[in-house]
Amino acid sequence: MRLLLKSATIIDKQSVYHNKKQDILIENGIIKEIAEEISITVDKVIDKKNLHVSRGWFDSSVSFGEPGFEERETIANGLDTAAKSGFSSIALNPNTAPVIDNNGAITSVKSKAAHHPVKLFPIGALSLKGEGVDLAELYDMKQGGAVAFGDYKSPIKNPNLLKIALQYAQNFDALVQSFPQENRIAGKGMVNEGQSSTSLGLKGIPNLAEELQITRDLYLLEYTGGKIHIPTISTKKSVALIREAKNKGLDVSCSVAVHNLIFTDELLQDFDTNTKVLPPLRIKEDTEALIAGVKDGTIDMVTSDHNPIDSENKKVEFDNALYGTIGLESAFGALNTLFSTEEVIEILTKGKQRFGLKDVAIEEGNVADLTLFDPDKQYKFTEVHIFSTSQNSIFKSYSLKGKAFGIITKTGDFGL
Repeated sequence: MRLLLKSATIIDKQSVYHNKKQDILIENGIIKEIAEEISITVDKVIDKKNLHVSRGWFDSSVSFGEPGFEERETIANGLDTAAKSGFSSIALNPNTAPVIDNNGAITSVKSKAAHHPVKLFPIGALSLKGEGVDLAELYDMKQGGAVAFGDYKSPIKNPNLLKIALQYAQNFDALVQSFPQENRIAGKGMVNEGQSSTSLGLKGIPNLAEELQITRDLYLLEYTGGKIHIPTISTKKSVALIREAKNKGLDVSCSVAVHNLIFTDELLQDFDTNTKVLPPLRIKEDTEALIAGVKDGTIDMVTSDHNPIDSENKKVEFDNALYGTIGLESAFGALNTLFSTEEVIEILTKGKQRFGLKDVAIEEGNVADLTLFDPDKQYKFTEVHIFSTSQNSIFKSYSLKGKAFGIITKTGDFGL
């Protein structure tokens, strides 16, 4: 199979072709030639207006439903959604039924994605059944292909469990994740504690719930060594705590969800359950600190935190709605309103190294792992832009800039 990309502007700081408009010939998943003009008979020509190409994007926190919640999203449709949204690889969270907490479960989800152009990398549960009591079989899951271990949106209540996990994981260079929330402080809160929660009469989750947990986890990391990833931070002080830990030489990384960069808790005024996310939307002071943290590298990666929730669990009273928003489809267009396109590409690719994934430059002879996109397309995000089975998007009616065409990987192309 031979593909030819015509007049594609290459955005890849690792490549000698960075910011150059080139033709790219791909044969059986390998970049065979890059030149200003390539005239050759091929199986498929990709010639799109304002075509840009970068290294394939990676999302470090994606949830589907399968197994157990297929009505929310199957693996097949989820991977299609990722491909159409420009993501060539995703890390899959273990929040399924049953929970992905053993080698067999890891192998099963990987097998269902084996022939798809999007590469699926499972995150194994840190504890058995995700209950936070006993450590799961981390080494067996690592052997099966797990790239990290954590209980999705479920904090590790027992500090000794996290201590043991960090110590044990060092034996096979595993990445441990710890969700940053102290539930005894969060209580029954469901939105940010502040002026908005008070005026709306909703129970609040104070910033302290996140910052206290992060402080604990960083102390444990300093004691044990190893490496930890703190997913989806949301407060100004959290950024400062992680910045200080990095300056001390601790092996810590973190991410932020796209929607926590864009929106504040003022969005809650209509009680739209799509705005019920965890961690909750905070105030402008927090979003500004998060954006600054992304810019200076304190925050290592930005995730869509894609979490499909069926309408039966979203179209209910705010108190009863489940947390979560889909985000793969809107991630690039939202980030591109905050940062330059070059910055966005770096943001969407630099998480690969932390999760032990290959990140190949756009050069002749390399395996193709490419995202194709138009960085200038401006549009209002509506239902027609949603590919997920579930429709719970916080970005509905939001103006975005930039849209993916699809991807090309060793396994094939999709969305083009």
